[in-house]
Amino acid sequence: MNETLATGTARTDRERVLGRRRERIGPGGDPVAPGAAPEPRREPAGPSDVVLDCGWGRLVFGQTFHEQIAVAQVLRSEAAGARDICIYLRDPHVLVSRLPDELFIDPSLTYRLPLGERRPEATERMEIPGLVVRPLRDADDADAVNRIYARNGMVTAPVEVLVDNAGTDRFLHLVAEASTGEVVGTITGVDHVAVFGDRENGASLWCLTVDFNTAPPGTGQALLTELADRLDVRGRAFVDLSVLAENSGAIRLYERLGFHRTGTLCVKRKNPINERLFLPATPAGYDELNPYARIVADEAMRRGIRVEVTDAHWGELRLTNGGRTIVTRESLSELTSAVAMSRCDDKRVTRRILTEAGLSVPRGRTATGDADDLAFLTDVGPVVVKPARGEQGNGITVGVRTAEALATAVELARRFCPDVLVEELRAGEDLRVIVIDHEVVAAAVRRPAQITGDGVHDVTELIERQSRRRAAATGGESRIPIDEMTREVVAEAGHRMHDVLPEGQVLAVRRTANLHTGGTIHDVTAELHPAIATACVAASRALDIPVTGLDLLVPAPDQPEHVFIEANERPGLANHEPQPTAERFVDLLFPGTRAPQRLWSPAGPGGVA
Repeated sequence: MNETLATGTARTDRERVLGRRRERIGPGGDPVAPGAAPEPRREPAGPSDVVLDCGWGRLVFGQTFHEQIAVAQVLRSEAAGARDICIYLRDPHVLVSRLPDELFIDPSLTYRLPLGERRPEATERMEIPGLVVRPLRDADDADAVNRIYARNGMVTAPVEVLVDNAGTDRFLHLVAEASTGEVVGTITGVDHVAVFGDRENGASLWCLTVDFNTAPPGTGQALLTELADRLDVRGRAFVDLSVLAENSGAIRLYERLGFHRTGTLCVKRKNPINERLFLPATPAGYDELNPYARIVADEAMRRGIRVEVTDAHWGELRLTNGGRTIVTRESLSELTSAVAMSRCDDKRVTRRILTEAGLSVPRGRTATGDADDLAFLTDVGPVVVKPARGEQGNGITVGVRTAEALATAVELARRFCPDVLVEELRAGEDLRVIVIDHEVVAAAVRRPAQITGDGVHDVTELIERQSRRRAAATGGESRIPIDEMTREVVAEAGHRMHDVLPEGQVLAVRRTANLHTGGTIHDVTAELHPAIATACVAASRALDIPVTGLDLLVPAPDQPEHVFIEANERPGLANHEPQPTAERFVDLLFPGTRAPQRLWSPAGPGGVA
C-alpha cells in the first residue's frame, strides 16, 4: 500500500478514500508497453510513494516513487473535482508518453528561492500598515480562504482538511488579515523534511493568492516573505513554487525577489478542471472575450458543451449540446424575451411593474424641467438623477440638493438618454441580488472605490495604483477615472488631489458603487435576510425574466428593510464568485448537463449550504 501523509497520521490509500468519491478513467493497466523492458528499480531513501492531501488535490512527490506505474495509479485515483499534481518525478515525459490520453505535462515553470545565507535581500520581511500575516486557525479562516480561491478561479478544499493540515508541521498555512478582521490573502507552505525527510532539505509553496477587492498593495509579497521567514527558522535550504508560463506578471515579481528558474516539470491528469491546459485549442475568439462571457464559455466547456464565439467584442456565444443550441450574450440568452428585456431597459417601466406587484421602490418622477421638479425636490429632500435608460452608472448624479444642481444633473443625464428619472435619495448599502430561474443564487454588497493612505503617495498616485489593481483583477473591466466627480468627492472629504494621506486613512473617491468605475463587490449571500430573498424572487416573476440582477438599497443585508432601485437583464456573473452563478446559468440553458463537483461550496441565502 502507498503511504498517504495528510494530517499528521500515515494512512493507506484505501483508508484515505473512504467518504470521498473517486473518479477513474482511461484504459487502466500497466503503462509500460507490451514487450518493453521494465524500468530499473530505484530505491529512494526514506518513505516511499509519498502523497500529500492538500484538500484541493494531492501533491505526489515523484522522487519518492520506485516505479512510474505507481505514479500513474495514484494520478488515476484523483478525486472528482480535485486537482492532483505530481512534482519532482524523474523523466516525467516518459510517463506522459505512455499515457498521453490520461496525463499531460503541465505548462508551468518551477522557480526556486534560496534560503539561509543565500536568501536574497529582496525577500526580507515586509510590513504593511494594518495587515497581519498569521497561521490559519479555524473553520472560519478556512471558509475565507476558500472564498478567495473561488473568486480567483482556483480549486477549493474541504474545510476540515485545511484546518487539520494547518495543525501539523508538514504544512504552513498562512493568511493575511486586514485591520477590519477580514482575511484578504493566503499562502500554503509544504515542509518536505517534515513530509518525507527530504535529503535536499527543501520546501515548496502553493496557492499564493489575494482578494483583489480588499487586499492592500503588497499583500502577496508580505505573505511570501513571512513564509520564507518561517522556513528559514526551520533551517530549510530552499522553497520552490510552480507558476503557469503565461502568468508573466507573477513571474516578473518572483524574479525581482530573487527566485531562479529550475528544470522541474509537473504532471497532471486530464480532467475538466485542467481542460484549458491540455486541449489543442480554445474556440476562435475565446481570448478576446470579457470576463462575463468567458465565465459562461468556461462552464459550458467543462460540461462538454460545444462553444462557438460568434462575436468576441459583443460577448456573444453559440452553445450546442446534442440537438439544442442557444445563443448567449454574457448572461443574456434567448430564454429572456424581448418584452422582459425592455422592462428592465427602462427604469420607469421597471418601477411601475414592481410597484404593481406590491414591492417597495423609492418615490420618483420623470423630469419635466419645470416647477414640478423643484416641488418634488422640496418635498423629498436630496435626490438621485439618472437616465431612464442606460447602464454602468453613466449620467447618474447622487445627492442633488439645490435647484442649480438639479438642472445640471438633468442636463448630464440627458446626454445619455432624453428621458430622465428623479428619485428620492435613500440611505443604505448598495445590494445586488442575482436571481436565476426564479431562485436567489447570489447576493453582494457593492461599495464605491476607495483608497488607503500610506503616508508616502498623494491622492492621485493612490488612485492610479488602486485603479491598476482593479483593472488587473477584473480583466480591464474596472478602473477608477480621475474626472470631475472624483475631484469633487475628494474635495468634499476635505482633501486635494496632491495631498499625501496619512498612513492607514481610508478615503472614498467615488459616490456610486459601480464596478466599472472602481467599485468593489463583497459576497453576502449567506447573510441575506429571507424577506429580501422572497421579494427578489417576486420581482423576477413580476418582470417575467429568467435571469436578472436586482439592485436594492438596504440598511444591512441581514435586515428585512429594502427598496428596489432597478433590474438588470444582463448581470455580470463573474462578479459573484464563490457563488455558483455560471453553474446555475448553464443549468438553466442545458438542464440535462451536470456541473463538475465542488470540494467546497459557500453557504447559500440565509446561510443554508
